[in-house]
Amino acid sequence: MERAVLFFDIDGTLLSEVTRTIPESAVHALEEARRKGHLVFINTGRTVCSVPPEIRRLPVDGILCGCGIYAEYQDRVIFEEHLDAKAAASIVRMAEKCRVDALYEGMEDVYFSSRVSRFDSLENTRRYMKNRGLGVERYIEQGGCPFDKIFAYTDKESKKEEFFDFLTDYMEILDRGDNTYECIVKGYSKGTIIEYILKYFGLGRERSYVFGDSSNDLAMFQYGAHGIAMGKHDKVLDPWTEYVAPRVEEEGIWQAMKHLGLID
Repeated sequence: MERAVLFFDIDGTLLSEVTRTIPESAVHALEEARRKGHLVFINTGRTVCSVPPEIRRLPVDGILCGCGIYAEYQDRVIFEEHLDAKAAASIVRMAEKCRVDALYEGMEDVYFSSRVSRFDSLENTRRYMKNRGLGVERYIEQGGCPFDKIFAYTDKESKKEEFFDFLTDYMEILDRGDNTYECIVKGYSKGTIIEYILKYFGLGRERSYVFGDSSNDLAMFQYGAHGIAMGKHDKVLDPWTEYVAPRVEEEGIWQAMKHLGLID
């Protein structure tokens, strides 16, 4: 098989949301793909600081972060884009005005409000990040908190329409369900960074294989030539899915790559 470029989401794709581990079969599949000469990239919505160490240790060629705004190849940064600082400050003010709570994700840290959120899931995320040493240095109200992504939480108290009308000048909004929204830098996505990587290596779109499970993988599936959805996946991916793999904890990555002829 000619050289291909493989792009993998993290949660629910490589990292099981059932066992919270990466199956050995998935690690072996990545190793075998690279031995075959294929390029292997993580393509995640997470910003650099929140990529867990176990993902960093995987046998991959590079990591693409923040839904298309950052790319590493062999530990060297080859692409980087950021949200304008003035725009970021105005977004924080508007979120407070509209009673939208959020996690603000930057390259070096993540930022929370100093006040306790009325959203339990946001407080659970705060505790998770704190356990990883993130989100403890500065509160978003203090300023000087560079961020490029928002994970927003809304309810009946939120002026959601007003906030998103303002936000669309700077960011694209991905509905993640349950009144939560992933907001990314406008003009960038998991799809645009695939396009960049293919051009960087002088390879055609037909050589791209994308593996994912959630709605924030949609841009990746729309651009990639071959879409592989994990067994438990958001149905929004179906129109662009070539193959549905078993769940990751059921050796889904290994089986999918064998089925597609990427490994023996």
